[in-house]
Amino acid sequence: MLSRKLTLAVAATAVAVSAIPLAPTASAQRRILVKMASPVPEGSVWHRILKEMEQEWTQVSEGRVRLRIYPGQTAGDDPVVITKIKLGTLHAALLAGVGGVVPDVYALQVPMMYRSYEEVDYVREKMTPRLDAEFAKKGLIVLNWTDAGWVKFFTSEPVTTPDQLKKLKLFAWAGDNEVIETYKAAGFNPVPLPSTEVSTALQTGLVTAMPAPPQAAVIMQWYKHAPNMTDVDWALLIGATVISKDTWEEIPTDLRPALKSAAEKAGEKLRADTRKSGPEDTAAMAKRGLKVVTPDATQLGTWRKAVEDAHDKIRGGVIPADAFDEARRLLEEYRSRQASSGGR
Repeated sequence: MLSRKLTLAVAATAVAVSAIPLAPTASAQRRILVKMASPVPEGSVWHRILKEMEQEWTQVSEGRVRLRIYPGQTAGDDPVVITKIKLGTLHAALLAGVGGVVPDVYALQVPMMYRSYEEVDYVREKMTPRLDAEFAKKGLIVLNWTDAGWVKFFTSEPVTTPDQLKKLKLFAWAGDNEVIETYKAAGFNPVPLPSTEVSTALQTGLVTAMPAPPQAAVIMQWYKHAPNMTDVDWALLIGATVISKDTWEEIPTDLRPALKSAAEKAGEKLRADTRKSGPEDTAAMAKRGLKVVTPDATQLGTWRKAVEDAHDKIRGGVIPADAFDEARRLLEEYRSRQASSGGR
């Protein structure tokens, strides 16, 4: 009798235990693959930094979220990549320029308006809530901000003044209508093309001037076909790593802070590398035949005036007026604080 009662008790316990829901193991949880496009070539410093981010995402999510990076514009240039993200065939991207997605970003790239990285950083950080909201309207989440350095003009012949540049055929990204209009407003002659066609266009003479940061010019070897560089800090090329809002929201909420932190750390490394390498890249190209053309103070003044004269067309036409005004207000705020603190 006792044996029978013991058997029934064991059986009842087994049934009760089997009824308790078990927490899913990491291996049983859904795994998410994020396909990310990148314009930088495999083997470059930027690609290595992105690979570190890829590894950290795998590590902090315990394999639940993985990145797969498509480097070197194999997925297309920025406009093509954005289309693919909308279609869902890609989920994220490091974009070389994001003003074409959210025109408010162009307020950070008004030619000749900013004099230092610190000025741009201050304005960008203050405008981040506004910019994040605008990206969200486009179905995108900003994971980090990057920049590719100050845009210089690489040209087929030496250029020291805006009037000389106006005679050349200036490359502009096809579809980046705001930048195209900025160039037109300043009196230049933009030739819209996909960025994948830059090298061919320079070799054939379809374009004779290329606006690009030194790092991009040396990585892509554009300076070989445009062997003169006008040393004018035209504008900082602002980029960002973005992810589809739908994809981001598929990721468990407990993982998002660590993934965002890893992305922001990668962004800091990317910015630091660019800012360090600009002068080094210029020196390296000069050793290989690049001629650096440095305008004097008077000529530099003509560059600033060419843009300032176009501000009325840029504000409200190319850049939303309120974004332009906010950026200029914040810039003056920064300069005022620097002046009151003795530049410290």
